[in-house]
Amino acid sequence: MFCVLALIVFSLLGIFSASHRQLAKEALDCVFRRVTFRPCHADFREKIKGKILVRLLNRSVIVAKIFNKYFELLSWLFFILMVISTIWVVRGGINFYLYGNCNGINQEGFCLFDPTGENNKVSTVNNACLTEPPSAANLKLENLDISQFPYINNNSQNEVVFIGCYSCDYSRESYPIVKKLLDKKKPNFTFIHFPVKDDTRYLSNYDYCAYQADQQKFWRFNDLIFSSAKEDLANIDFVDGLIAQAGYNLEKIKECVNSEATEAIVDSQFQEIKTINIYGTPTIFINHKPVVGPKPYRVYERMLK
Repeated sequence: MFCVLALIVFSLLGIFSASHRQLAKEALDCVFRRVTFRPCHADFREKIKGKILVRLLNRSVIVAKIFNKYFELLSWLFFILMVISTIWVVRGGINFYLYGNCNGINQEGFCLFDPTGENNKVSTVNNACLTEPPSAANLKLENLDISQFPYINNNSQNEVVFIGCYSCDYSRESYPIVKKLLDKKKPNFTFIHFPVKDDTRYLSNYDYCAYQADQQKFWRFNDLIFSSAKEDLANIDFVDGLIAQAGYNLEKIKECVNSEATEAIVDSQFQEIKTINIYGTPTIFINHKPVVGPKPYRVYERMLK
């Protein structure tokens, strides 16, 4: 087992050092001999063992004696640890490719390939009244009547529901990726604005009125909001400019936005969205499966039928 361990270690070190490349060749010969049921050259094994012992003797005689006595056992131990760590890294790499997270979809924890956790970050919703900790397992789209929100019907077997906040960084990061999915794969698409910041909650009124007035122009308006600086979205005059830019009659939209009926409808929608146990934006449902936080395009694409 020492030969296998030496081959892997010296092969990696040999990338940067010519002397280690020679040792890697000797280790390869040792492995080949073991595989063909021939004894490994004793000089290679003893040479490496001797090099390590010399270093250990300079530090601790006791440790050197233990190493010399249990050399084969330690070789096996390090080999097993290496195999386990390799499996862990490979598993993490596969999960990262499939789900954008080393630990599986919507899972927390450290990820070697995403050390800052960017793919799991969300703008947090106030969940002070929840009776249990927030979890993706508790997200249930069935409790929400999505027909009351802006919808694109592409006659597809795939359904994508994007729940996001116009002024939140992670929703703004995810929206262009989901829009790319919409443009390329043509799923049916529902957009739901769920503001986690009070200063942009009024945008839900604009959404409702714009969609009721002209569904085609709404998507132009929606894109304009996401492409605008988030600092500008707290400015009603700026948003009025986007309404006009999208081709709406501003006076009629404003009349709708400021009406008590619109406020009642939007508030009812807001309360209904909460019933799905959303705890952060963006939350994206693809064929009723939730994905929380911004993910790479490939993650969304592979969830389609």
